[in-house]
Amino acid sequence: MSSPLDNRTLAETTFVVVDLETTGWSPASGAAITEIGAVKVSGGKVIAEFQSLINPGSPIPELITNVTGISDAMVMKSPWIHEVVPIFLEFCGSPDETVLVAHNAPFDMSFLLAAVSAAAFEWPEFPVIDTAYLARKILTKDDVPNNKLETLAAYYGTNSQPNHRALDDSRATVDVLHGLFERLGSFSVTTLAELLDF
Repeated sequence: MSSPLDNRTLAETTFVVVDLETTGWSPASGAAITEIGAVKVSGGKVIAEFQSLINPGSPIPELITNVTGISDAMVMKSPWIHEVVPIFLEFCGSPDETVLVAHNAPFDMSFLLAAVSAAAFEWPEFPVIDTAYLARKILTKDDVPNNKLETLAAYYGTNSQPNHRALDDSRATVDVLHGLFERLGSFSVTTLAELLDF
């Protein structure tokens, strides 16, 4: 079944670039989201931003706090994930209009799917773009030594520096995404359908 998205150029497509901070590496092991940050962009311009700390319902490991700076005290009075899920999904909009983007998307998607399911909502089937995967296909080792967000942010001179906080990392990923899009022209990729095939 074709979607209205299929024939849109990349410039006409709305992207929601999302990043999460969590208490661990996998929702299957009981780890939970502590922060969601997202930036909605279209035509190279920022339309809106979303950010919320989330009470994970369990202590945040010291190692994670050292990396993210998010402590138990910071999230103690924050909303629960089931309160944030409907607001976040409303921010994202319809899967007929919106494409989700994340750096290392399988990680973020695993937590989002688990959170939406736990909150008893149905996950909208958004198309998903992974900027880490895209960078691996587009950039060479001469361009960058690896495809970490920090490396790509430095390569593209992003306005926001990645710092393991969800909104700042989302902002940096937006600039990386736009940088990668500029390279896609040489691969004859100009529409969303071509990007998803690519």
